[in-house]
Amino acid sequence: MAAVVGIEQLRRPGGLIVQVLLVTACYYGAARLGLLRRLTVEGAVVTPIWPASGVALAALLVFGLRCWPGISLGAFCAVLYLTSPDIWVLGILFGNTAAPVCAALLLRRAGFRTDLARLRDGLALVFLAALTATLISATVGVGMLVVTDNLAGHSLWPVWLAWWVGDAMGVLIVTPLLLMLAGARRPLPLGRWKEATALAVIACALVPLAILSSISLLFLVYPLIIWAALRFQLLGSVLCALFTSVVATVAATEGIGAFAELGRIAVMLKLQAFNGTMALTALLLSAVITEQRNTRRSVEKACQELVEVLEHLTAGEAPPRPQAARDQPGPVDDRSRPTGAP
Repeated sequence: MAAVVGIEQLRRPGGLIVQVLLVTACYYGAARLGLLRRLTVEGAVVTPIWPASGVALAALLVFGLRCWPGISLGAFCAVLYLTSPDIWVLGILFGNTAAPVCAALLLRRAGFRTDLARLRDGLALVFLAALTATLISATVGVGMLVVTDNLAGHSLWPVWLAWWVGDAMGVLIVTPLLLMLAGARRPLPLGRWKEATALAVIACALVPLAILSSISLLFLVYPLIIWAALRFQLLGSVLCALFTSVVATVAATEGIGAFAELGRIAVMLKLQAFNGTMALTALLLSAVITEQRNTRRSVEKACQELVEVLEHLTAGEAPPRPQAARDQPGPVDDRSRPTGAP
């Protein structure tokens, strides 16, 4: 609840500067984390996962569109960390800012809910935000590199694909996790912590075994994703997917385990295909399970109300009014008014 109160305070008019500075710091920190593991594709340095794109979209969904200057400032600081400022930096800043802003607008138009309790919310996040809006940042960024002769024309498509997939993976993995943390209301019950601990221990043992093994055992991580989604919904499945993606990215950049003896293009394609399918499985499966559970609760509540009505009818009493009807004033009986009353 303390986190929720803090967010509400930041949404006040006086908290705009704090919002922008907070988003700037988070974006820059996420960018530095993403740059810890890089791949070189056709002479250009790309990141398999760009967490900053997920941070940017989550900030816009939680704080609102007015915090967009923080995204631009964070992107500018990230560019300064990599290279000296030049005219092409403006294109990078525009693309990295316009992509999450367009994603937030598309999600708002689609009626997106940040609790991700419906399948349509998961589908909107995947297809509108991750796969569509990130086309802007990849196209503008790589296009500026080509126009300014920082990238050869024949290298455009491999670098563009790596840029686009990296931004999309950041949205798929980081944004749901931040939305869940921002909307957290209460911790898990004590009994569930035992199962959560068991899941974490097994994941820490099985995921490195599956990825770092010289034989192809990547499929072993999917039962963990299913377990996490069934028992802990989105938060559990996204945390499991995030841990798996980090281990896979480390193995890919080091060229070990399942990514040994592969060329740079093959490593990128295998890594992005694995991370993408795993993130999609975690997000959509948990959304379906959450939606079904909410539907079941609604049906159980309706059945309970029906049982109460039948019990009152059997006892010869007037049935209780539904909660929605209790909150609304009833009609006025004109016969109860005194004569001559208006």
